[in-house]
Amino acid sequence: MPEENEKKSILDLFSIRSLKKRWFFGNLLPVIIILVLAIGFFSLAIRSYYYSSMRNALETKARTATDFFANYATNNYSAYYDSAYRYISNFDEAGKLELQFIDTLGRVQMSSYMATSGVSPGTSDITGALEGGVISYWDGRSATTGERVMAVCSPIVYANSQVVGAMRYVTSLKLVDRQVLSTIMLALGVVAAMLLLVIATNMFFIRSVVEPVRGITAATRQIADGSYGIQIPNPYSDEIGEMTAAINDMSMKISQSERAQTEFISSVSHELRTPLTAITGWAETLAYEQSLSEDEQRGLGIILRESRRLTKMVEDLLDFTRLQDGRFTLNAREMDVVAELEDTIFAYQEILQQEDMEIIYDPCDEELPLINGDPERLRQVFLNIFDNAAKYAKDGRRIVVSTHVEGDDIVIRIRDFGPGIPEDDLENVKMKFYKGSSKQRGSGIGLAVCDEIIRYHGGTLKLSNAEGGGTMVTITVPAKPVF
Repeated sequence: MPEENEKKSILDLFSIRSLKKRWFFGNLLPVIIILVLAIGFFSLAIRSYYYSSMRNALETKARTATDFFANYATNNYSAYYDSAYRYISNFDEAGKLELQFIDTLGRVQMSSYMATSGVSPGTSDITGALEGGVISYWDGRSATTGERVMAVCSPIVYANSQVVGAMRYVTSLKLVDRQVLSTIMLALGVVAAMLLLVIATNMFFIRSVVEPVRGITAATRQIADGSYGIQIPNPYSDEIGEMTAAINDMSMKISQSERAQTEFISSVSHELRTPLTAITGWAETLAYEQSLSEDEQRGLGIILRESRRLTKMVEDLLDFTRLQDGRFTLNAREMDVVAELEDTIFAYQEILQQEDMEIIYDPCDEELPLINGDPERLRQVFLNIFDNAAKYAKDGRRIVVSTHVEGDDIVIRIRDFGPGIPEDDLENVKMKFYKGSSKQRGSGIGLAVCDEIIRYHGGTLKLSNAEGGGTMVTITVPAKPVF
């Protein structure tokens, strides 16, 4: 059950009609997008700030050093070389920076890091300093060490405006990148904490809406399925509370109306039962009278047929009221459902012959097991289905009945060859008082009662349109006891 609830929760989140999804795309997603963009811009800004600060510091250092060096050194190569050598020898930041002297060909003439002496970096900062005569910078990966570095190159210009070389400062970006990453990670942590806070507060709000709505939805489904009068707990004092109160009031009024309707039907049915019994009894008695004329016999037959139809309708109504108020019971015992079906077919064949119809019975080859059931109620189901077939599928001229064993179930299929059931009516045809587009007379509760009887037996009653035309009624009852 917990796994099912978790799965249901995940499905709810991604369901098109889910309030959580609407909240996610309507409120949370824009916040996430804004925060991601903010982090992106912040990262770029932090990186630019640290890199700019380092570049400015190196440019200041390089400008001061080259101005001093140009004024200090003489205008000959030997003096220039000696001055550069002494400057590097006395360079006290060798642990942080690499100091290079670049000749006019772009080669490292002298370096505080000896491994780079004699190489030609070929970077844009050297080109800018030697050819443009301006301080230039470059950042990228060092050709000798492979690490990320930043370099600032400043031209050495003598009094005659001659560029005799360049002084270049190179520093590793490892610490700076680490600082930038730490700052960004700290910002991400703050943003994640903010996002979690937003999600937590919003989820609390959404849950306070979704959970009551889910409970109300479940209750309204129960009401729609016939559980009239149920009340939804209502601890709410907001709009949800008003909706819950309105649904509770509706449920109670429907229950009262349904109870009044059931009581009325039960009362009328009982009142009709006595005179119908008298009419049927006297009509059967008069049917044996030999002195009646042919027209009188025909009229008496009509009286008998219609009184029996009304009696059956009254019995269905009484069963319906018993189902509604919980007085419907089964007298269950071990029985042979196939034998009961065959007896019903045998008894009903004479009636069908009068309608110029026949029943074709295809029994199961293997022996069917006994079941626990109420023979009278199951006979009532079979008779009702045969009545419907005779009434609605008269033009088909035949009804085919077959029995099967499928697993632990006994399956009975009854098919007629009439026009079938319109697709719009098919899913509602077992609902009480539903008659759909049919023009035939009837109460519309016979199938509803049959469905309940089969359900009481732990089985199912299914109606479908058969391939090739007609209606297929499939009755499934378990062979194993259910009560």
